[in-house]
Amino acid sequence: MTQGANPTACLVTGASRGIGREIALRLAARGVRVGVHFRENRTAAESVLAALPGEGHALLRADMADPGDVERLWAEATARFGRVDVLVNNAAAHREHPPLSTGYRQWLEAWDQIIATNLRGPANVCYLAARAMAASGGGRIVNISSRGAFRGEPEAPAYGASKAGLNSLSQSLAKALAPQGVLVYCVAPGWVETEMAAEFLAGPRGAEIRAQHPLGRVVGAEEVARTVAFCALEAPAAMTGAVIDVNGASYLRT
Repeated sequence: MTQGANPTACLVTGASRGIGREIALRLAARGVRVGVHFRENRTAAESVLAALPGEGHALLRADMADPGDVERLWAEATARFGRVDVLVNNAAAHREHPPLSTGYRQWLEAWDQIIATNLRGPANVCYLAARAMAASGGGRIVNISSRGAFRGEPEAPAYGASKAGLNSLSQSLAKALAPQGVLVYCVAPGWVETEMAAEFLAGPRGAEIRAQHPLGRVVGAEEVARTVAFCALEAPAAMTGAVIDVNGASYLRT
């Protein structure tokens, strides 16, 4: 990561709400110039942009499932900041498609959408970031995975598979890019208290979801954001390739 007069610049995908919003706020509070990426909800993204402390932030729109959009997103972020030192891949899609009750066409659509958004999109922007960071002396990539990569997602198998793929991608990139000073970390939350989770937590499954967590509550978005900020700014190089669980001990692995 570059040290100098100008703050580090970071592109955060999916930054218009939830975990992405908290990541953007925490990084900006640390003096980082943040690229606030969104796909559709410009109003929400503008609200995040207005809430960020400091100056020099940017609003950036792209569909992560579209390779051309991803290429344009990286080009715009680089043009705006001059150099992007940190990439946080947070944007993701989730859609339930249980195998025994989903029609074949809907099954195909779910897999196409989720893999394109959750795996191919991050892979494409990682590729662009890796080449730019390697050429300029280093940088950091933080990918947001999920406990679903390990425990299985019976109602949303494409989501679990996409996150398992993201873990493997992160570790492959960590090995490939370490000699060039590009560090890669992966953060794997479980249930997180966000707008997307609110309907589940308030619904009939709420008690069962909370019962999975020894803390008696699900993880806060700010707790995930603190972990991401550590990886983005402070984590030692020896941690490159790590997949870090932030799920409140709701799922433990060895």
